Amino acid sequence: MAIIRGVLLALALSGLVQGPMAWAQQKFITVASTTSTEQSGLFKHMLPVFEKKTGIQVRVVAQGTGQALDTGRRGDADVLFVHDKAAEEKFVAEGYGGPRHEVMYNDFVMVGPKADPAKVAGGKDILVAYKKIAESQAPFASRGDKSGTHAAELRLWKAAAIDPQTGKGAWYRETGSGMGPTLNTASGMNAYTFTDRGTWLSFKNRGDLVIVVEGDQRLFNQYGIMLVNPAKHPHVKKDMGQEFVDWVISAEGQKVIADYKIGADQLFFPNARR
Repeated sequence: MAIIRGVLLALALSGLVQGPMAWAQQKFITVASTTSTEQSGLFKHMLPVFEKKTGIQVRVVAQGTGQALDTGRRGDADVLFVHDKAAEEKFVAEGYGGPRHEVMYNDFVMVGPKADPAKVAGGKDILVAYKKIAESQAPFASRGDKSGTHAAELRLWKAAAIDPQTGKGAWYRETGSGMGPTLNTASGMNAYTFTDRGTWLSFKNRGDLVIVVEGDQRLFNQYGIMLVNPAKHPHVKKDMGQEFVDWVISAEGQKVIADYKIGADQLFFPNARR
């Protein structure tokens, strides 16, 4: 019995010692973010720097921007890091979060098969490219997931006076998935698709895909960050979430973003206004 009591006492003491340590390890925030920040490798590059500096772990929920904003509306994230400025500003106006801070930018590009059946390669006008794809009914893979990239794609179809839904199921295919899987689909189908440059540069399974249209001013891609409103959702980790927001837009965080490259290619260009 004395041996058993000794073992039980040792286990109890071990629990007392480990309990506070286990509690300390739960110092974390949840960030709902667009898939491009994760699939491009940016978060793997930048989050360890923040975590080492602050001891705050960042748990990322990678979704399309529309889904990420809905996650914020439900209070299931502390911070949003996304890229659909109009939708973000609406989110703030509705009282769900903010203030919104601009963080960085890159651009969108259209990629497609080297054979280029729609004859768009080398063009600088993205609307002309969309019109040629629709006219030729060349295969096009769309994310179809209400993400920031999908929203930008749809705005361009509208600006080109084309409703791609008329080709749905034929030449226009919606994957309902993130940028990486959609690029995989486009590669497998030899289809055109619309992507952020960061994910494209980190994408390995390109097959016959190449960039066919780039450089149009309409392809500018701005990212923003904001705290979810703790007045709406009291459980939001306001202090730690704000610490992350402040770090991302600080000189240190901006430098970490600028330093992320694949080969000689810089994926994101910081432009926070401090």
